Amino acid sequence: MAFLDDDYLLETPAARELYDAIADVPIVDPHSHADVEEIVDNEGWSDIWEIEGSTDHYVWVLMRGQGIEERLITGDAPNREKWNALAEVFPRFVGNPTYEWVHLDLKRRFGIDQRLSSETADEIWEETQAQLAQPEARPQALLSAMGVEVVCSTDDPTASLEYHARAREEVDGVDVLPTWRVDRALTVGTDDWFAFVEELETATGVATDDLDGFFEALRASHDHFADHGCVATDVGITEPVSRPVSADRARKLYRRALESASAGDGLDDAEASDLSASILEYVGELNAETGWTTQFHVGAVRNYRESVYDQLGPASGVDISTPAVEFVDTLRYFLNRFDGDFETVLYCLDPTYYPTVATMARVFPSVHVGPAWWFNDSPHGMESQFEYVGTVDTLWNHAGMVSDSRKLLSYGSRFELFRRSLANAVGRGVDRGQLPMAEAQRLVSHLAYDRPVELYGF
Repeated sequence: MAFLDDDYLLETPAARELYDAIADVPIVDPHSHADVEEIVDNEGWSDIWEIEGSTDHYVWVLMRGQGIEERLITGDAPNREKWNALAEVFPRFVGNPTYEWVHLDLKRRFGIDQRLSSETADEIWEETQAQLAQPEARPQALLSAMGVEVVCSTDDPTASLEYHARAREEVDGVDVLPTWRVDRALTVGTDDWFAFVEELETATGVATDDLDGFFEALRASHDHFADHGCVATDVGITEPVSRPVSADRARKLYRRALESASAGDGLDDAEASDLSASILEYVGELNAETGWTTQFHVGAVRNYRESVYDQLGPASGVDISTPAVEFVDTLRYFLNRFDGDFETVLYCLDPTYYPTVATMARVFPSVHVGPAWWFNDSPHGMESQFEYVGTVDTLWNHAGMVSDSRKLLSYGSRFELFRRSLANAVGRGVDRGQLPMAEAQRLVSHLAYDRPVELYGF
């Protein structure tokens, strides 16, 4: 087996047969960080760094780990210098999935088989720059070439969704849908929460000076997203909080929280937690009305490296995983309160929580294990998850794949890696005599396409 050859990741004859059955099915991506303006404007990119490195946190953090100065990653250096800096250290990334993703991008999208290094950087730069100048390298053409059928972006409830409205009229062959991302609504008492309360009022035109008004504004935002084709809510939070909180207590806490913005006498942790729980329950009520799939991304500690956060702000690639998360008690009320009202997908950043998440999915038919997320979306991480989840719950109920990507070029590579890993894991079972080939083919076809279409209602 040679690097990225036809048998890449496929260790058995059964795996090869299974992969062939799903290699070319359309891509349905329920969770990404797509730049919808980029897709709609369809202007393309000027160089390979812009499309390959300028938004990729995986690339950034690995470059930092090899001592590359920030100026050559997110700073003001020319893109060609950044590309050369990446190329200089790229051979050191071998074994990390980023090494495979980038080479898959070059191979599949540009027909380049050369490995990226300081020796090949200039030639790859020139070849890709020539190709990027062609119409077939623009965003909408690339989406078509990769077989993308649906892509869901991640959007704050205050977003106008103007580019989603344009996408419905101007983008052919792919549905570009928003996702209602409610993290900021739940961070009670933080500076970002106070800003969100004000921005929500401005965006919806609904006064948020009491909890009833805040809930009405959330509903107006929810309705706005529904009008633009939204089918899912996303909750990204270190640790969820769900418990019953009386309406009277929640109203009093909300009023005190707003007063504290000027008085400096904020809620204590228990009070802020209660208000957050009340807001999350209301989010669940809205989702129950529309049947939106609810996604919990749990366990990320954001902005952990303070020097980079202070310099660049959030979403700069300095988030980490923690095992100090309570899944069972914190989700128990929510899952029982909305049992069967909508589909829930659970993503955990620390893979040691797979036993908990898989058993939750086992006992709640409307709860599903999300794909191996973030630090786990490698062949090792995916195959380990498939094999474990499939023996506790059923792999048939797994949620499928999401790109979780900020760069359009990577959609094809991310989904190819998923499909090859899925075929390999299931293929091993066939070759060991654990499952018949006919059922294995049904299973991989289901997870590669039918499952996300069914789960999200595309």
